[in-house]
Amino acid sequence: MSSFSATVKRELCRVPIEKNCCAQAECYGALLLGNTFRAGELRILTSHAAFAERLPPLFEAAFGFRPGVPSRPERGGKWLFSVTRQVRTVRAAYGYGADDDTVLHLNNAVLEQECCQAAFWRGAFCSGGTVTDPLKKYLLEIVTPHRVLARELSALLRESGLEAAAGERAGVQVLALKVSEAIEEFLALTGAPLSAMAVMQAKLEKEIRNSVNRRVNCDTANVDKTLAAASRLRDAIGRLERSGRMDSLPETLKETARARVAHPEDSLAQLADRLGVGKSCLNHRLRKLAELAEKQ
Repeated sequence: MSSFSATVKRELCRVPIEKNCCAQAECYGALLLGNTFRAGELRILTSHAAFAERLPPLFEAAFGFRPGVPSRPERGGKWLFSVTRQVRTVRAAYGYGADDDTVLHLNNAVLEQECCQAAFWRGAFCSGGTVTDPLKKYLLEIVTPHRVLARELSALLRESGLEAAAGERAGVQVLALKVSEAIEEFLALTGAPLSAMAVMQAKLEKEIRNSVNRRVNCDTANVDKTLAAASRLRDAIGRLERSGRMDSLPETLKETARARVAHPEDSLAQLADRLGVGKSCLNHRLRKLAELAEKQ
């Protein structure tokens, strides 16, 4: 797994496991966005090795017991973390009854502290989140099959000042952050400041690249205009020469005509400098050449 999501999750999994309340909050996020959160069993499926390794010590810090090491099925390539014997202990910590398998709700009482909210989102993202390479586009998503839970998660994000776009895709609920600043804030909040800086760096690179492209496009347009104008003047000068009228023109107009033909890529300012005259004077001479060419 070598995506930007994997990089973010590796950084999040390096956050030290310290306070009991935050460990419980992180487990809560991981379980709610995991595979199964029911009275009979708790299951988390993950394709991320660092997250799979973090779960046993995380649960030990949160609940005082250490579940077995996650197993990796031969097919599918994901690690399976399962809790079966201490399910009641875990569910009770979050205010769920022993046999309560009703619609999954978010218990905000578990997340009263800001540090716990940050830990919760860390677990939630590692379990059910993805983020796109910011050089491609800005998109961080958290996915759950539970509609009610999605609404409550959206409200919790709003409390942190993050407005997520909510929608449904392929039968699951999707919360999406689509603005670079919001993604930076989320990553910094959850404990991934290096990844947040990577988003900022990507944004800066895009802005520089776009600025260069705009300048190149503007310069190209100006060159095109200059060449088109020069082409029209060459045609006019050609008509004057073919009709024999060039020899009868004042020396200043003949000099201007020769310079325009010899240096078609010059801008008006460059051509004026080459002739040692002002732009207004040069404009007057070029208009005069064009007018004379139109006369029969």
